Amino acid sequence: MAIKLYNTVTRRRETFIPLQKKKVGIYVCGPTVYDFFHIGNARVFIVFDVIRRYFEYRGYQVTFVQNFTDIEDKMIKRAAEKNITVFELAEEMIEAYFEDAAFLGIRKADYHPRATEFIPGMISFIERLLAKKMAYVSGGDVYFSVENFPDYGQLCGQPLEDLLAGARVEIEEEKKHPGDFALWKKQKPGEPAWDSPWGAGRPGWHIECSVMAMKYLGESIDIHGGGPDLIFPHHENERAQSEGVTGKKFAKYWLHVGYLNIDREKMSKSKGNFKTIRELRAIYKPEVIRFFMLSAHYRNPLNFSPAILEQAAQGLARFHSMIYNLQDMIKKLSKTEGEPEHYLSDLTVKARQKFQTAMDDDFNTADAVAVLFELAREVNICLNTAGNQNKEVLEKVLSFYQEIDKILGFLFPSDKKKDLDAEIEKLISRRSQARKDKNWAEADAIRDELTSRGIILEDTPHGVRWHFGG
Repeated sequence: MAIKLYNTVTRRRETFIPLQKKKVGIYVCGPTVYDFFHIGNARVFIVFDVIRRYFEYRGYQVTFVQNFTDIEDKMIKRAAEKNITVFELAEEMIEAYFEDAAFLGIRKADYHPRATEFIPGMISFIERLLAKKMAYVSGGDVYFSVENFPDYGQLCGQPLEDLLAGARVEIEEEKKHPGDFALWKKQKPGEPAWDSPWGAGRPGWHIECSVMAMKYLGESIDIHGGGPDLIFPHHENERAQSEGVTGKKFAKYWLHVGYLNIDREKMSKSKGNFKTIRELRAIYKPEVIRFFMLSAHYRNPLNFSPAILEQAAQGLARFHSMIYNLQDMIKKLSKTEGEPEHYLSDLTVKARQKFQTAMDDDFNTADAVAVLFELAREVNICLNTAGNQNKEVLEKVLSFYQEIDKILGFLFPSDKKKDLDAEIEKLISRRSQARKDKNWAEADAIRDELTSRGIILEDTPHGVRWHFGG
């Protein structure tokens, strides 16, 4: 079955056909590194992390590019507030990004280009636009002429006039048209600047992604992605300037992740509901955040609240209990026990097929996760039915979950399980010795401690067996 994805520019699901057989190039807009990245960013980064992993799972060779915007108005302002240079701020925040992304299990991109590393390429790009009459110089600034690009607005599905009505556009006297956007900005006092044919200045925001995407993925790329707030003006402008230069389609497929709201309101610092991953790291486990982010289809809006995260944590804890118990049963069983064939084998094969069907349908993680939880219910029934377990079958089930976890990244707890196992086994050994010594008070106290941690003890022919309740 082919992968289908929703293309923002055509507004329909399309069968994915790569530009090169079994290869896919993905460019995702990364953060402007003036602060820690927030949970809305995190949803985008996690979603595309999973999309990348799924393409690899399906046998594609993926080249994944995610940039850092390390020169921009917000950065200049924040650096001044902190009394450091823009470059020092960028180093600090890029390091913080990698720490927070690693916490969430987000793999590094194949390339993480920074805007300031590509200034010469941006200047050359702008010169090509000027030569094609797609841009003009005005007072030391360079602007792209939207009127000279007839398809402007195609990504948004709106004509230029409607896009500008009520939109936030930079109103400057030097522009020929209100919708024209800056490719190069002349230096203002105290700002970082680079030399150019038009005088000292710095690039506009949109130009960097076109240049960096083409550097690593070519003039036409398979997939360009980001958050919904980037559709206009950023991605619309990227598309216009890129296709204006090359005359080719810039991105074959445009993918955009839905908004993440906090308590059903748009996240905003002015409302006091702005949440960064750095803040949440002290409260939630990474697998809980990933599970929450992937519990809805990526294009649907998602609402964040402490209560919803707590529900996600409880649901995932029950799933993790099944994983612990599955691993424990496999450890306790011998190869000769149980029936050689088991219904779980067929269910696991079907689960793999259903998981792939869900993911092939525009990366529907919500349905894909439901498949895994359906199988988990059957696994629990098997584990709780005496004499109904076969080690080889259970190993196949565990292997399936390990296979899928390489895509989703939340099916196994982040706790150091070996350390946890050793601690629990030590307590069980102490309890067994207390029972031998007829020290019933100590034995009961240890059992109560284990029970309070959700651990159930069972006496079996193989000795004391423990598992997580739920």
